[in-house]
Amino acid sequence: MDGYLLDVNERRIKHAHKNIDTKVGPMPSYNAPIEDMMFVLGEVLDLSGKLKSWPLHQEFDLETLQEILNQGARFASEVIQPLNQVGDEQGCELEHQTHEVKTPEGFREAYKAFIEGGWTSISCDPLYGGQGLPMVVNQCVYEMLNAANQAWTMYAGLTHGAYECLHTHGTQWQKKTFLPKLTCGEWTGTMCLTEPQCGTDLGLISTKALPQDDGTYALTGQKIFISAGEHDLADNIVHLVLARLPDAPKGSKGISLFLVSKFLVQTNGSLGARNGIFCASLEHKMGIKGSATCQMTLEAATGTLVGEANKGLAAMFVMMNAARIGVGMQSLGLTEVAYQNALLYAKERIQSRSLLGAKDLTRAADSILVHPDVRRLLLTAKAYSEGGRALSLYSAMLMDESVSSPQESVRDLAHRELAFLTPIVKAFLTDNAWISTSACMQVFGGHGYIRDWGVEQFVRDSRINMIYEGTNAIQSLDLLGRKVLGNEAQSLKLFDAQVRSFLEQAQSSEHAQEMQVFIKSLKTLSQRIEQVTGELGFKALQNANEVGAAAVDYLRLLGHFVMGYLWAKMALVAYSKEPGASRATFYEGKIQLAHFYFAKLMPETLALLEQIKSGSASLMDTHSVLGDGV
Repeated sequence: MDGYLLDVNERRIKHAHKNIDTKVGPMPSYNAPIEDMMFVLGEVLDLSGKLKSWPLHQEFDLETLQEILNQGARFASEVIQPLNQVGDEQGCELEHQTHEVKTPEGFREAYKAFIEGGWTSISCDPLYGGQGLPMVVNQCVYEMLNAANQAWTMYAGLTHGAYECLHTHGTQWQKKTFLPKLTCGEWTGTMCLTEPQCGTDLGLISTKALPQDDGTYALTGQKIFISAGEHDLADNIVHLVLARLPDAPKGSKGISLFLVSKFLVQTNGSLGARNGIFCASLEHKMGIKGSATCQMTLEAATGTLVGEANKGLAAMFVMMNAARIGVGMQSLGLTEVAYQNALLYAKERIQSRSLLGAKDLTRAADSILVHPDVRRLLLTAKAYSEGGRALSLYSAMLMDESVSSPQESVRDLAHRELAFLTPIVKAFLTDNAWISTSACMQVFGGHGYIRDWGVEQFVRDSRINMIYEGTNAIQSLDLLGRKVLGNEAQSLKLFDAQVRSFLEQAQSSEHAQEMQVFIKSLKTLSQRIEQVTGELGFKALQNANEVGAAAVDYLRLLGHFVMGYLWAKMALVAYSKEPGASRATFYEGKIQLAHFYFAKLMPETLALLEQIKSGSASLMDTHSVLGDGV
């Protein structure tokens, strides 16, 4: 048990906040939704059964998981949540002569507490100092961290992607030298992809990598939008950089991946001289101001090849896909914390009377919770939060199954389903966070628009998540173009079969009557998705713009299908509880929220279907409007 339980270092907690005025206004609060996490994992997704089938995790149990989450909740709420507004107010500072970046007050001390608590190593390989716990544990912890302070969490979060990439594609020397340091958190990682001229089109990158006599490469170029590219939290930063070899083919087929360390690493693993990679400038951003977003310059920086030459994108996609799941988790955290604070405000704020007559005669007006539209705003955020949690944890279990199942066929199926869900997790959850945080700000009225209450920071912080790690339009093209039409809808059909199997189970259960609203809605949506997918495939053969015109709406359509399925599963579990059982209010709330989702949010699918069917003409035949010659 002691090997799993991660204690928070008391001295570090106190020191992290010493002499820092963290109260900008009525500081937002955060309480980790551990009960809901345990409900999803234990009762909806049957994590206990999964653990028994995974040889590496058979000794791990839900009781231990809850102990870890309790400690993680404390770290999130007591250590980094009070630094969230501090980071937003102070931002990061670049010393131009030394190229060093100073993070906001308290960030460095909090990071020391983080690594001393062992939080960086939760799901890492024991061979490199990790604790070897299921990935789903890590995902739960990172939801809490992102809710408490997304900007701070990004320093540690990107390191996991670098770890996964090197763990999969690194040489033995790279693994032996870098993975233990990344695992324990002494070094952090970044992904250096885009450049000023190319954005998401990585085939246009121009950073050069010249082979050297000693087997290393000298990299020269510029990278932009590099999160945690430079900071003062760790001893070293490990950059994974995309670049071109001299004889590389043009386009994306000529990209290689290199490991470039901030400090040169000696053969014995010690740090040497400063390498030729440095932060030239910090971006001035709308949100996540406590996270250093850097423009990185490489001047003959020494690097080593990761994976095969000219196949860098394949290696980098390990990190990118992990990051895309992570971005969905960031938005989930922001959705949850915004909802919690909006609900607290709504319970205390009095304004006007209920349309049905006064509800609280002891006060001059009723709580704004009596107003239907305030309830709509709050329930929207809560439904997207709890539905998003189910989706993100389901995806995390697929990650575990894809590597931990002893059966190759099961691993392969999990990998395929995860690939199908990844763009949905990234785009649907980040879109929903933007909707939800804006809704929560609306609950505050005018107080939400000013900085004092802190909710407007959640709105600003959430906006970037729709853009980076591949914009949501890119995710949509990936889903429709590659994951659906590109494989003749096989992944979609497999998921649809899973949904239909569940609906048959629900129909034959003793709660079939109560479940009818969910069963009928999902059956109808399944049929409509099948039909519109076939129509899109046919139209795309004649005009590829049909895919581009429909992709964003199509992803959102499938997002509702996936989340609706998970909400129906949660409802069936809640219905199965005996009347008067313990936590009856919790289960009743699940049922009520499921009905809200299907009544008020799922109907968006009707509009999405019409938009998809409308085709590309209304977008592309607009030369007179936009004044272009396309």
